[in-house]
Amino acid sequence: MNDTSKVFLEGGPDDLPERIVPAPSPGPDTKIKLRGGYEHFRPTSRHTDTPEGRLPVYEWWERTEIAE
Repeated sequence: MNDTSKVFLEGGPDDLPERIVPAPSPGPDTKIKLRGGYEHFRPTSRHTDTPEGRLPVYEWWERTEIAE
């Protein structure tokens, strides 16, 4: 099974609520809102087997704070 409508998030904070998320719209990365900021993930060329099928892996690369 290959479900390209979702991706697997690797790395980042241990308390990230979900590791399998809807695929982002085309762009250089996807961001997840968490604790007053955003966790940024970049696509990789890798895939991983998950309970929801084989998914593309997005790797954490930085956190940015939300301006108040």
